[in-house]
Amino acid sequence: MKALEAKGITKSFPGVKALDSVDFELLSGEIHALVGENGAGKSTLIKILTGFYQKDGGEILIDGAKREIASPKAAATAGIRAVYQEANLVPELSVAENIFLGRPPLRRGGIVHWDQMHRDARTLLDQIGLNLNPRTLVKNLGVAEKQLLEIAKAVSANAKILIMDEPTAALNEQERQALFDIALRLKESGVSIIYVSHHLDEVLGLVDRITVLRDGTHAGTVIPRETSQAQLVELMIGRELGEMYPKRDIPKGEPVLKANGLTITGSLHNISFSLCKGEILGLYGLMGAGQSMLSEALFGARKVDAGDITVNGASVRFRSPKHAKRSGVGFVPFDRRNEGLVLSMSVKENITLANLSQYSRGLRLDKGSETAAVRRWVSELGIRAARLSQKVSNLSGGNQQKIVISKWLESKARVLILNDATQGIDVGAKVDIYNLLESLCAQGLGVIMVSSDLPEILGIADRILVMRKGGIVGEFSRAQATKEKLLSCSLGVENE
Repeated sequence: MKALEAKGITKSFPGVKALDSVDFELLSGEIHALVGENGAGKSTLIKILTGFYQKDGGEILIDGAKREIASPKAAATAGIRAVYQEANLVPELSVAENIFLGRPPLRRGGIVHWDQMHRDARTLLDQIGLNLNPRTLVKNLGVAEKQLLEIAKAVSANAKILIMDEPTAALNEQERQALFDIALRLKESGVSIIYVSHHLDEVLGLVDRITVLRDGTHAGTVIPRETSQAQLVELMIGRELGEMYPKRDIPKGEPVLKANGLTITGSLHNISFSLCKGEILGLYGLMGAGQSMLSEALFGARKVDAGDITVNGASVRFRSPKHAKRSGVGFVPFDRRNEGLVLSMSVKENITLANLSQYSRGLRLDKGSETAAVRRWVSELGIRAARLSQKVSNLSGGNQQKIVISKWLESKARVLILNDATQGIDVGAKVDIYNLLESLCAQGLGVIMVSSDLPEILGIADRILVMRKGGIVGEFSRAQATKEKLLSCSLGVENE
């Protein structure tokens, strides 16, 4: 039986047709993936199904009956709930209070029945396999626990259709597996799941069917066991992708960056390593292992208590990112929208904002030279924008990240640090960025790539450092590294 059927869904925004007669169906007890490049229409369809957007045309059926989903409340009444990448929880309340927020069990007289709430929360958590104390404050939970709590909250509200939007984006390998186990348990109980993800490997291993959207249209629905990752990508982008991880044999030069004994009291412990010209050095570890903090320290965004850094043979002490930039170090953050870009500004302004002194002619700005430089980066990096004056807030995640990278290339960076910079980017844009990094290395740049994505770091890094509890606990060459070795090392488990 069909739990949900969307027929001929159409939605337009000024100048853009986001969805063009899209069909989608979800069977009872099915996990059905929705995939596509950024801008393909996934988010628009999800927002229509959850009542945040109103469709321009088409119809939606729930359990065979036509429904108008005019608001999020109407979606919830129809049994549709969504779990998003960012947790929507109240940190100062407990696990149980968040689960039953707005609908607590009551005693006579309207008094909250706390014992009943905690018992019901415990029963629900046990039912979906989540080992949490109902009395724990949400602010004390980890990222993965919050994500799984969101699922419990949706299930408690009698969700028949659960939408998971990029649920594993901030989770490590173990945490992802815990989420998959819960998804399969919910499926067995009859809950239908729409699973939105850019991680094609997990999609192919988890779901029953996959629907691909491309440029606002339905490109096809396939069965995972009958579909390869390459075929899925071809459906998504409308062309053959080629190599997912396009490694080249690039000669490595002399060290471009060295760290010696870097220490942040209580967080980083005696970190020493080197990065060579032409090398992509991977940093891997479980969440909180210290790799993100190390990347920020290398860019001057974290104060170091001990140790020193050498760039191109010169000893440096970065008191701020401004000092790091002057020494030729660039940083591409995980949160590009808040830390890497000014969303209200244009493509052109974002690329040159940090480098305007290059175009200053006395008190005058040489706009011709500025525009020529921006056009060059847009062309070389394959940035897709309607015009240079387009606001970056209207671009896809992949194009936004390319703009952040171009900003640092325009500043003549010789070391580029990427902190989980491909998270939330579609597969086509990821491959574009991988190709770009290889080209930059061929030009003599050194790249430090922090990534929580094991296939990515195994596919793109020349050498991998594994971190655990703020220290480097392992080093692997490209030839030595395997998924099992990296994961075992990050967990502190000896691998035979």
